[in-house]
Amino acid sequence: MDEFVRELLTLGRSYFQRKQYQRAEKYLSQVVEHNQSFADVYNMLGVIYHDAGQYARAQRAFEAALKINPAYTEAALNLAIIYNDMGLYQEAREVYQAALQRSQTAPGELDRFVKGKIANMYADIGDVYLSSGRFEEAIGEFQRALTLCPGFVDIRAKLGAAFRDKGDKDAALSEFQRAVSEAPHFLPGKIQLGVSLYSLGRIPDDVDQWEEVLSRNPGNKTAEMYLSLVRDAPKKP
Repeated sequence: MDEFVRELLTLGRSYFQRKQYQRAEKYLSQVVEHNQSFADVYNMLGVIYHDAGQYARAQRAFEAALKINPAYTEAALNLAIIYNDMGLYQEAREVYQAALQRSQTAPGELDRFVKGKIANMYADIGDVYLSSGRFEEAIGEFQRALTLCPGFVDIRAKLGAAFRDKGDKDAALSEFQRAVSEAPHFLPGKIQLGVSLYSLGRIPDDVDQWEEVLSRNPGNKTAEMYLSLVRDAPKKP
């Protein structure tokens, strides 16, 4: 995540927490234009749209959050509320029951919703370390988050990025491969997997990743940019 997107995310979250939704939406919508890997950003946008009575947009936002992180209980419950408000009562019941089943825990164990909150807190700390060039500390925080919630592929992608920035290309590749394996529709993960493959000299494989992104999301600017860079690069003699 580059510094510009990080600043947008910080401002958006800050305004959202203060319930200044109009200002929050301005920044959060810019975040998703540049990076579609944050499930909590889509969840916040869903809350904002719901508050404004824009139910269809809220539905799409919550569904996007759950595509990134199917275990995101808060987004699932918010989606159930939207379905109910739209008169989709059967869908609301199904989503609500599924969310409750996922959050059930044995006595003494953390609720999955609580685990998710703590995991995201670890990830936020990891972001701070990563932006400061403290790669080992960032990796440690992301790994703590994934110990709690191994299915959070957006955080796994952050771990992959931390390994890549540290210079451990093989570890980065492994994390991105796992993220894509666990969530095949997680397009930001496929883009980053392509970057890792390219860094290892596996150009045909990385092109395949970016072309698949474009097949699923035509006009994806990031995938188009990477493909252009590879295709326009001078060929080695």
